[in-house]
Amino acid sequence: METRWQTAHDMRDWLARALAFVARAEHAAIAARGEFHIVLAGGGTPRRLYSALAGQSHDWPLWRVWFGDERCLPADHPERNSRMAREAWLDRVAMPAGNIRPMPAELGAQAGAEAYAAGLAGLGDFDLVLLGLGEDGHTASLFPGREWGESESAPDALPVFDAPKPPPERISLSARRLSRAHRVLFLVSGAGKRRALEDWREGAPIAAAAIRPAAGVDVLMDAEASPEG
Repeated sequence: METRWQTAHDMRDWLARALAFVARAEHAAIAARGEFHIVLAGGGTPRRLYSALAGQSHDWPLWRVWFGDERCLPADHPERNSRMAREAWLDRVAMPAGNIRPMPAELGAQAGAEAYAAGLAGLGDFDLVLLGLGEDGHTASLFPGREWGESESAPDALPVFDAPKPPPERISLSARRLSRAHRVLFLVSGAGKRRALEDWREGAPIAAAAIRPAAGVDVLMDAEASPEG
């Protein structure tokens, strides 16, 4: 599987590249299938992209928005990924409410994961999966030393009961389901991510490396994160 490493010159360049990547994925998906299924990541780095998307014009009624992971907190809790995405972007554009598929993490890890997997039943490959990267190499809520759901029998969504940072209960799409995508883009910024990127490039078995779509993945770094920075 090919991993394409991209280093932006500065944050303006990083954002321009990210926006262009999303636009290409959108146009290809709508031309081929009439819909654009995108999976969102949580965290401060993806939020920069979401805030910029809120100022753009897209075919929002054709978008279908999914989430890669979620914390098991009340639906309106400020630390929910779904709330962050709504505040930064989704509530600021003409996105039909029914097109947004938040994880029902308020049900708890097990029940929420089962419900989300049921909602994904019958859906083909995602058009675009956006992912972040933790300093420990985790992505979505796939943490070191935990189950990542790489096998062919892995469910689409995994309950997480022992996350190494609060809250301990979460829901995450499995590595297998995240890999079922036409495009995968990792959004990475900050010097704190450099070690994880070095490990990844050296072949270490970090969670991010478990995402292996047939078309490969793209990793967009800022200069601070880049191992060559």
